[in-house]
Amino acid sequence: MVSKRSSLTRRCFSAGAAATLVAGSPLLAGRAGAAAPWTRQAYLEAMAASGRPTELSETQFQAIQARKPAAMKRIETYLKERLGEADPTVMAAFRELPREYFHYQYDNRQATPGVAYEETPKPWALGYGSALSDYLGQAYMTQIAKPKPGDVTLEIGTGSGFQSALLSRIVKQAYSIEIIEPLGRAVGRIFAPLGFTNVHTKVGDGYYGWPEVAGGFDIIIVTCAAQYAPPELFKQLKPGGRLVIPIGQPFKRGQILYVYTKDEEGKIHSRRDVGVYFIPMTGAMMKTPAPKPETKPQAAKPEPKPEAATPGTDAAPDTSVEAPEMEAPPPGPETPKPDSGSGG
Repeated sequence: MVSKRSSLTRRCFSAGAAATLVAGSPLLAGRAGAAAPWTRQAYLEAMAASGRPTELSETQFQAIQARKPAAMKRIETYLKERLGEADPTVMAAFRELPREYFHYQYDNRQATPGVAYEETPKPWALGYGSALSDYLGQAYMTQIAKPKPGDVTLEIGTGSGFQSALLSRIVKQAYSIEIIEPLGRAVGRIFAPLGFTNVHTKVGDGYYGWPEVAGGFDIIIVTCAAQYAPPELFKQLKPGGRLVIPIGQPFKRGQILYVYTKDEEGKIHSRRDVGVYFIPMTGAMMKTPAPKPETKPQAAKPEPKPEAATPGTDAAPDTSVEAPEMEAPPPGPETPKPDSGSGG
């Protein structure tokens, strides 16, 4: 959920051509595959092929599609207010994805497509302590990462798979790591039925990144709160690359979304963005003390904010400006409990 005070909040554990997804409209089968209509039957077949068989009536399916335009408008308005514009590429990627396909509770094997495109964006439980993030937060993090065709991306915390699926509609290759084994293995099977051949997932500890990927990454997005930026992620970031990561203490307010960039000389620059609330990155992050850097990362000049943006959400990292407080999602069966894991 993203509050009106320009803070992102989410229970987190631990991106083409536009296509409006209403009945009969195209869903791209991979980056170069033939278009196929996204219909109720297509949804049911994809769910079954991904190992998540379910039932959904035509009336229910159409009701979901009818809510999508209003959700897209909310995303567009939010991005314009906070960032000055809504990136057409990000908007197109959102239009292309059938969000209802990613609403699923994996621990009790229950599909929950009927809650997709909710009027008040919020995170939804996936099981195993993970969450599907609210769509405004996902749009925001995607846009500030500035994905481009030809990029190779890495997500730490696969969760529902939506974030990497979103990136895959924009970039060349999208990689994602999930630390929770049953979740990671199940979600790893959901991309092929959509024809998304450029998404690659594995079960592992995102603290160490994915060093086997030759050449590294143009973008790394971390979807759980780290106490510090893992050194291995900087090593795997390409020159000119961007690392978007929430940093703060576990289960405490005051977490900040940071954007790190690596210049062509390999120097790291950092910028504070907005206040956030994610639950912790688990695994090695919980056991490994923060390394002492040889040299302090150079603070990049703050990017200018448009007048429409809320004041006070962007500051150089060495200032004492505090991020605004944010409201946590209300308790309830749709809100994941604060446990370990990650989600996207």
